[in-house]
Amino acid sequence: MVPIRDNNPTKITPYVTFGLIALNVLLFFYETSLPPQLLNGFFHLFAIVPRELSLSFAGQTINQPVPEWMTLITSQFLHGGFLHLAGNMLFLWIFGNNIEDKLGHIKYIIFYLGSGVLAGLAQWYFSQGSLVPSLGASGAIAGVMGAYIIRFPKAEVLTLIPLGIFFPTFTVPAYWFLGFWFLEQAFYGIASLEAPTNIGMEGGGIAYWAHAGGFVFGAILGPILGLFNDKPQEEY
Repeated sequence: MVPIRDNNPTKITPYVTFGLIALNVLLFFYETSLPPQLLNGFFHLFAIVPRELSLSFAGQTINQPVPEWMTLITSQFLHGGFLHLAGNMLFLWIFGNNIEDKLGHIKYIIFYLGSGVLAGLAQWYFSQGSLVPSLGASGAIAGVMGAYIIRFPKAEVLTLIPLGIFFPTFTVPAYWFLGFWFLEQAFYGIASLEAPTNIGMEGGGIAYWAHAGGFVFGAILGPILGLFNDKPQEEY
């Protein structure tokens, strides 16, 4: 399922969401300018490498200029390909503006980065010995989606469902679209525990636990930061 738009207008201009999208796109263009060997080194330096993060948590020094804990943030702005980037930015474009509208610009930045860090830790927890870099904005955006489903469960989402050569669109409530997405991520995350070489980050694929974890943490962190506070943004 692919979201096209939601029927949920905002009262503010979502400058932070625009800025996040722009930063992700610019960094992706930089990635594409690197030759393969340099790109691989770039990913190992700025993406989460679970085994190296585990060693750093154990007090061992990793011989590289970027501290491993910092990759929990830097990894959120890297992508492994155009489709990876495009999918993430589409979801951020559709759902991020409404969360920024409710939290305000500053709290939204804290929420976004915090969700991404917690999502990265969730993925690390289930793959602590992996040497496969984990990267992408998916975990932070999953946090946005987790906040969205509890704040706007009945918002209408225009959804495209590919059916072979046909591409029908349907309008569904957010709780249906996002709920299905979360269950799918959780299912594949559980499956990856049984087949780590075929499913999920271990096979160089999708970090399902970052998605599922980010979604849950976003649903928790959003209300803590004032997701249900309807004061005008100028007041805080």
